[in-house]
Amino acid sequence: MKRSQINSAIARAKARMEQYSVSLPMFGYWTPEDWKANKDGIAKIREGMLGWDVTDFGSDDFSHTGAVLFTVRNGDKNDASMSRPYCEKYIVLDDTDEQEIPYHYHILKTEDIINRAGGTLVIQVYHKTEDDKLDTTHPVTVFMDGIYRTFAPGEPIEVTPGNSITLEPGVFHRFTAKKGDGLLIVGEVSKVNDDNCDNVFLNPSKRFSAIDEDEAPIHPLVNEYSNL
Repeated sequence: MKRSQINSAIARAKARMEQYSVSLPMFGYWTPEDWKANKDGIAKIREGMLGWDVTDFGSDDFSHTGAVLFTVRNGDKNDASMSRPYCEKYIVLDDTDEQEIPYHYHILKTEDIINRAGGTLVIQVYHKTEDDKLDTTHPVTVFMDGIYRTFAPGEPIEVTPGNSITLEPGVFHRFTAKKGDGLLIVGEVSKVNDDNCDNVFLNPSKRFSAIDEDEAPIHPLVNEYSNL
């Protein structure tokens, strides 16, 4: 991805959040210079990979495959006491080309995916086979806002603002912003998040994108903190 594309995507996401009165913690607005000025007190931010995360999953087609994410809080996977066994994120998806997060499942993480504001969230789910493919035979039962619901494999599930779906480990899922319904703000509330080890993609994908530095960053990304 080009840095200019990342900057533009973050700026648009911030504008959408402001429209819906979604405020980020202070480090969500820090410039690279602010990060450097505060570098001695942000070990937990670095370790938890809190902050901005823009990816096209290696697709080179961000408008179709990609997302802007912001991790608000995240526990420590190495904390034996599990005193903070949770994570919270925002995910912004563009409806223009039905931007998607491609099929993947988590080995350990259970997550609630919540339509916070904007358009319509569309999710498709499958059980996985033993060789990590889509099980197209068996229906999938998921928990949605206090009610268990059963869907055919790959059946589009529409989640409107205020509603959610719970995704358990080992369930393949893909989600998009329904075309024409508006830019979408998704929330994620989950167990501790580990984006380096806990994502299994159906097709070869890169969780973090290579960047063409065609302009200066407005905000560093969570996988860039070691460079500050």
